[in-house]
Amino acid sequence: MVKMLWISIWLFYLSAPVTDLVSGGHSLGTRLLGGVGLAAFVAWYLVLVFRTARPMPVRRVLLSLAVLATQAMVLSLTLGREWLVLFVYVAISSGAALPARYARWTVLGTTALLAVTANAVPGGTAYLAGLLIPALMGGFAMVGVRAMIRTTIELREARATVAQLAANEERLRMARDLHDLLGHSLSLITLKSELAGRMLPGQPQEAARQVADIEQVSRQALVDVREAVSGYRRPTLPGELAGARTALAAAGVLADLPSPPADDLPEEVESALAWSLREAVTNVVRHSGAKRCRVTLETRQTLDGPVLELTVTDDGPAGGPSTFGNGLTGLTERLTALGGSLSAGSPGRSGFALTARVPLGSRP
Repeated sequence: MVKMLWISIWLFYLSAPVTDLVSGGHSLGTRLLGGVGLAAFVAWYLVLVFRTARPMPVRRVLLSLAVLATQAMVLSLTLGREWLVLFVYVAISSGAALPARYARWTVLGTTALLAVTANAVPGGTAYLAGLLIPALMGGFAMVGVRAMIRTTIELREARATVAQLAANEERLRMARDLHDLLGHSLSLITLKSELAGRMLPGQPQEAARQVADIEQVSRQALVDVREAVSGYRRPTLPGELAGARTALAAAGVLADLPSPPADDLPEEVESALAWSLREAVTNVVRHSGAKRCRVTLETRQTLDGPVLELTVTDDGPAGGPSTFGNGLTGLTERLTALGGSLSAGSPGRSGFALTARVPLGSRP
């Protein structure tokens, strides 16, 4: 409806040809033929302008514009100078229906054809000055309007793409957080449940203590999941070191853990290393079969600046080539986002080592 209203305003310029048909002194046959020609011109023009929302082959548009220009020239030469205004509509439709690289030439060509036809029509030069500017300005204005519409459509598509990417990133964050949270907590619950089962019925008090630990871990896991869903959870290195000591002790693994860093770390750096420690300890408990686990936290000076390095090694039996599952893949994404890196594999004939590095400088 808005487009129809906008086009209808331009159609008021057809008052001159219509007035000429009604009171121009033409014969009845000429009026009929002129009316049919004007109706065909307007119909063709409306089809071109309304079809701009749907891409049309350039060759078909050029052919349609050639037909419009021919109609305008024939009607002007046969009926008089009042019909020269039709060339303005040809210029406007070419600017609206053609890409800019073609329209800039067709608008100029239509204006030149208007000038040539006006010189051939009796008294046409008197109308030429009032039609050249509308033809040029109207045609090039439609080129700008078409470019603006195309840019608006591209911006809408870009916003939709950004929204989709943001939603995907949030889903990926949720998947990483829930995997890291539940993998660690459920592994600890499983170990303590097995330990409590072996203690029954000979050591009921120790079994009860393990069950109490299971309840505590379950409640903490529930709190962590709720915080992760809300997007506010940020694990800390002291908390994860304490959790690693508990998990390794429950699995019967001798733990050699460092003291928490004395200096305050950037939140993103500490969070990434805390997630790395949790994933590494969970893998040691669940998969390594190790008897000893050593964790080191050191600051190393590199050419690119200071780097904080977390290393988790165990003495479990060597397996096959290491493959990154969901947990290690998520860690790699976290560390890469901070300019860090993750390496994991068997350092020798036995054991497994995971090293997470995060730069302490500004984020790239």
